[in-house]
Amino acid sequence: MTTASRTKRQAEAAPRSAAPTPSLALYEQVKEHIVRRIQSGEWPAGHRLPSEHELVAQFGISRMTANRALRELVDEGRVKRVAGVGSFVAETKPQSTLLQIANIASEIRGRGHDYGFELLAAERIAAPADIAAWLDVRLGESLFHCLCLHLENGTPVQLEDRWVSPRMVPAFLDQDFSRMPPSEYLVRHVPFDQIEHLVDAVLPTPEQAERLAMGLGEPCLLLTRRTWSRGIPITMVRCLHPASRYRLGSRFRADGNPGWG
Repeated sequence: MTTASRTKRQAEAAPRSAAPTPSLALYEQVKEHIVRRIQSGEWPAGHRLPSEHELVAQFGISRMTANRALRELVDEGRVKRVAGVGSFVAETKPQSTLLQIANIASEIRGRGHDYGFELLAAERIAAPADIAAWLDVRLGESLFHCLCLHLENGTPVQLEDRWVSPRMVPAFLDQDFSRMPPSEYLVRHVPFDQIEHLVDAVLPTPEQAERLAMGLGEPCLLLTRRTWSRGIPITMVRCLHPASRYRLGSRFRADGNPGWG
């Protein structure tokens, strides 16, 4: 079989609904096909994925290519494999190798406490110099910005100052954040493949101290996070916590996976 005929056969074998991106390598096209169905909800958590043999038949690819696609999805936390059984859509637990993207609402409720949320600002404005540098955009480029306050039993524990790329999340400001806070919305609906976490000890500004109901001289923990998809920044957020009310940390195994118990 010639290279041209083999390429034609592969193109015909891929289902129209997969809509693979021609510029992607074959294993990346398979990954994109699977991720699209996970994100749409067509394949929920626990759904059994096609086997390597089925992917080979469906896409006209080699078993090595199918194996690589599934293996990388496992490494990214989107898929879990059960020996002798198959591959399944994993529960949504996005994380870096060192520190999880924590859902502060779930953390607070998990302690049996009341969670509160206040949306202080949601707007589209020009990027200031520091944010433009963080998100790799031009100075003054239009970005989404929101400011949120998270409370535990009525006491502020986190001030979230977030910037989002309209290119990557065009419908961001269309969401009802009273039902799903910005962080949870992004984690659930916007795929990412890189995370950066930076932690600093800082003092709050007068405005921040007022919003967090704390003294100006009290220290804060500042968590700065950025996420990317295929090298393009999605969001940059600064989460400010009164040090007396909040701790940042994680436990993980030597292989980078989270440790439990």
